[in-house]
Amino acid sequence: MFLTVKQIKKSLEPLKSLHPFYGITFLVCKKAHLPVGDTIQFSINARETEFLNEYFKPEPTSKHPYQVFKTSNPSNRWLSPNYASSGSQSTRTRGDLSNAFIHDKNTNIWGWQSNYVQVLHEHLTRTREGLIPTFHLAVWLYREKKWSSDATAKDIVDIFFADFFITDNEKELLFDASIPDDTVLDKLFQDKKISSRDLQVIIGKPPDSDPEEGGTLHLLEIQGVGPAKRLIFQPGKRLSLITGDNGLGKTFLLDCAWWALTGKWAGLQAYPTPTPNAKKNKPVIGFKISGDFESETIRVSYDWQTQSWKPPKKRPTIPGLLVYAKVDGSFAVWDPAKEYLAIQELGDSDTTPRPFVFTKDEVWGGRDIEVGGRKTTFINGLLQDWIQWQSRPQNSPFNTLEKVLKRLSPPLQSDLGIFKPGEPVRIPYDVRSIPTIEHSYGTVPIVYTSAGVRRVITLAYLIIWAWEEHKIQSKLIRKKPQKKMVILIDELEAHLHPQWQRVILSALLDVREDLATDLQVQLMVATHSPMIMASVESRFDEKLDKLFRLDLAKSGLNTNEVDLVQLPFIRQGRIDAWLTSDVFGLRQPRSIEGEQVIQAAKALQEAENPSSQDVQKVSDKLRKYLAEDDEFWSRWLFFARQHGASL
Repeated sequence: MFLTVKQIKKSLEPLKSLHPFYGITFLVCKKAHLPVGDTIQFSINARETEFLNEYFKPEPTSKHPYQVFKTSNPSNRWLSPNYASSGSQSTRTRGDLSNAFIHDKNTNIWGWQSNYVQVLHEHLTRTREGLIPTFHLAVWLYREKKWSSDATAKDIVDIFFADFFITDNEKELLFDASIPDDTVLDKLFQDKKISSRDLQVIIGKPPDSDPEEGGTLHLLEIQGVGPAKRLIFQPGKRLSLITGDNGLGKTFLLDCAWWALTGKWAGLQAYPTPTPNAKKNKPVIGFKISGDFESETIRVSYDWQTQSWKPPKKRPTIPGLLVYAKVDGSFAVWDPAKEYLAIQELGDSDTTPRPFVFTKDEVWGGRDIEVGGRKTTFINGLLQDWIQWQSRPQNSPFNTLEKVLKRLSPPLQSDLGIFKPGEPVRIPYDVRSIPTIEHSYGTVPIVYTSAGVRRVITLAYLIIWAWEEHKIQSKLIRKKPQKKMVILIDELEAHLHPQWQRVILSALLDVREDLATDLQVQLMVATHSPMIMASVESRFDEKLDKLFRLDLAKSGLNTNEVDLVQLPFIRQGRIDAWLTSDVFGLRQPRSIEGEQVIQAAKALQEAENPSSQDVQKVSDKLRKYLAEDDEFWSRWLFFARQHGASL
């Protein structure tokens, strides 16, 4: 049996208040049988380094031990490789703890003073650290030790005392040997030894480790940039819906999210907001990309000299596969496998921008790029890939394309029907074979389909192309494909009929099933559509999904700024109820004229003595702007007749 991840995590907490001397130097000296009242030649720096490597290096390939004890910098617990000869040396030779030793300065002569136990006891008492938490210290030291099936918590403490030759006097004055009451056997041990990955989830990764791969956006913080003085965006793990009026920054937010993930802008870069106090309101974009482990926040300041944002070259986490569907029809794709190849090909000193953004024409017609002085095809384009895939469906992702097109099709009751690829055709003045879609009213070359159909077809193709290319490139670099993907979509409803809007987002949430069963997708969608909102009422999961609204809020007498507010997702049922909800904020789900005349009618009903002429005027306007079966008539008719209005 082995100690559980849960117990190791729990035992780390009480160790954070213990001076590192007791968990490192003291144990090193005890294990080496340092004499009491006498001295020996003892290379304490080398022995401490060996001890740290044995017990405090969770990642064997790293040079950095992990500090589990009291530290002046709790945000960074990874120690320098030469900690024993620097930080620990200072503790041994200066201050109260040095009084426990017999030591000649600048020598390897070491021994315990005769009263060393009393010195250490007084230090523990004076600093109010409490006695050494034996059980918890032993849990950390023995986190990889194999225990017998009948082992108990007391056995862990007893073996610790035996391994480090702890005397009865030391047990009494320095150690708390009690067993925590909440430690029960079934939570203390598990069948498998804790893996370095499990431990990294608790303590993080050392600074010299390779970046974690397959991250998604965990946090985006924007200060002094765009429409908001300060904006904090913490997207959902699966779905983030972003709403707000035109011009408040939905596209800006998605652009910044893309930059945070990739380090490249998918269009014009964000520019700092002009401010009279540039030092106080320094433009900063902060972000956190996290995979299985919680990573630190990276903050990037705007460089006024180069007029650019320069994120650090080394990130703790590299994002997974990314696709960004922009509202102008262009698309951006970022593949960590292709990024790796590009870095190897171009070298760190080469600042040649790598292709991320494709125009509408490039997505359909392909794009050639120059890498290392030679021309190469980066993307064949939808028209060529579709034909090639269709010609050899058994050895291509054509079956996946069929599945995704079917999933993203408009509902059955729509005029278009389910998308199904037809046989390729030729069109005038074009030597290429053109893919076709079989509509309910016939077979149509995709170049002649509507804007909405083309956008959905393009989105389906780009998602599949990005995933298939990622698998190929991952194989080339001998790495496993990523298991996480981020998809950003600006104005998902663009060009789509309301019937289609009611199914498209729910379909996108399920597209991952057509790509890989274990693929996790983080979806960020900006929308103005109440149909989009209503479509996910049965799918929205508060543990995985979030709803945001950008608001224009007053910040001063003559100035306004934008706030990003996370809203609770409240099911509205009816589409028109979404229009009047907090998400969209309409007073009435009617025309402006209808809304205004209803407000006038309500004012008359609340008036003390409304005139019959005013009631008649409002009645005439109601007839003009409201439908005959509008629900407001039931409220108005009796009142109007009481005041002599003819209807």
